[in-house]
Amino acid sequence: MTRMKTHPERHRVARIGWLRAAVLGANDGLVSTASLVAGVAAADGSRTAVLIAGVAGLVAGAMSMAAGEYVSVSSQSDTEKADLARETAELATDREAEIEELAGIYAGRGLEPELARKVALQLMEKDALGAHARDELGISEISTARPVQAALTSAATFAAGAALPLLVAAIAPEAALLGWVVGSTLVGLAARGVLGAQAGGAPLLRSAGRVLFWGALAMAVTAAIGRLFGAVVG
Repeated sequence: MTRMKTHPERHRVARIGWLRAAVLGANDGLVSTASLVAGVAAADGSRTAVLIAGVAGLVAGAMSMAAGEYVSVSSQSDTEKADLARETAELATDREAEIEELAGIYAGRGLEPELARKVALQLMEKDALGAHARDELGISEISTARPVQAALTSAATFAAGAALPLLVAAIAPEAALLGWVVGSTLVGLAARGVLGAQAGGAPLLRSAGRVLFWGALAMAVTAAIGRLFGAVVG
């Protein structure tokens, strides 16, 4: 029997399970904490008030991200398990119909009906549930939901993103604290956009540009509200 030669390949899509959670967490941590800090600073808050608000935002945000990711990805995992259980039952009770169903999928992709049936038979002989999970349900090892991984990744990257505006707020001159936080956050957003694009293979300028736009908009709106309420209270 002739062995087929293979060569190892590393595809970026294999990172999708944790990359989405990491990008979302880092971006949310940086933007939401910087916006919170900017809003308090614009309202003429003291450095102490700014730091207390920022730390509270970091802790609450990290916990919220972890809980949200865990719940949402767990729901996806539950749905996948339910579909796989249904497929297992159908394979046990009506295997011929499942063969025809799989053959129909392959025929729809361009294989001749006879060849499609042969392919379906061979794949189901090796791993019937795996074949249906992959080709009928779209569930693969890459896309399988991992709730704990998503939760931990989101919480850790949120905290890492939130650390930048907090650090700047702690060391920047109090009179220019708002400008320092906004400037450093924009730099951090651009760097985050570039790193995310490199990890996912996306265009660098487009990725950095959209992150900068939405981050700047969030800080501008929050700072404006802080300035307005600060003036009213003052």
